[in-house]
Amino acid sequence: MASRNKNKNTKLKLERHSEQDEDNEAPQIEKGDKITAELSPDQDMTTSSQHYFGSTEDDFSISIIENMKEEYGLFVWPSSIILAEYVWQQRTRFSGANVVELGAGTSLPGLVAAKVGADVTLTDDSSRSEVLDNMRRVCSINNLKCRVLGLTWGVWDAPVFSLRPNIILGADVLYDTSAFDDLFATVTFLLQKCPDSVFITTYHNRSGHHLIEFLMDKWCLKCTKLVDGFSFMPSHKTSKLSGNIQLAEIVLDNSGSK
Repeated sequence: MASRNKNKNTKLKLERHSEQDEDNEAPQIEKGDKITAELSPDQDMTTSSQHYFGSTEDDFSISIIENMKEEYGLFVWPSSIILAEYVWQQRTRFSGANVVELGAGTSLPGLVAAKVGADVTLTDDSSRSEVLDNMRRVCSINNLKCRVLGLTWGVWDAPVFSLRPNIILGADVLYDTSAFDDLFATVTFLLQKCPDSVFITTYHNRSGHHLIEFLMDKWCLKCTKLVDGFSFMPSHKTSKLSGNIQLAEIVLDNSGSK
């Protein structure tokens, strides 16, 4: 790969930590405004959380089903709550947009996008049938018509070629450094499908994220917006969340070539 001129409008803030264990540290599990729980017959702890948006006549709530004994894909993480709030606050931008959520899991940001009028495709690893089934279930209980698609990062199966998103969403998809390259390969492919498209992601600024700038440069991407994830959150929601979470908007960098 030839060298490129670095012309990033916003430079990602990177933090290096001495403790290697933080690479795999999971964020604390935080829920929405209302939580109910029930014990299913197979002894898995299933929870239902209610997440509210707005405070006027146009407000609404999204119900999410979580499973506390399953893997990370069936939790609502703080990064997801923050990204969902951002979608709500930017709702005029999302209305009518073609949106794809990567690694959607419980799908809160994508569901909010659908609620405000976006055409939404929710995706997660094609091998995780329990997560994909849960996506369909939460779409049904919220009366939202979203396409649910198995999509494994870095794998070029037929479904990925059908996607042409204006906006790509990803909440806490930057947690496993071994998957970063596949993620950015998929993001770049999708961004190239539609002019002026953008990848909006929220993530914990913890160790391992020094790879982000390198991979953005490798895949000819640039960050156009970087903000503290708590800076736009209502106070009654921030009090229930923790962590150092950033929101970034990433686009193709057309100023150079590989």
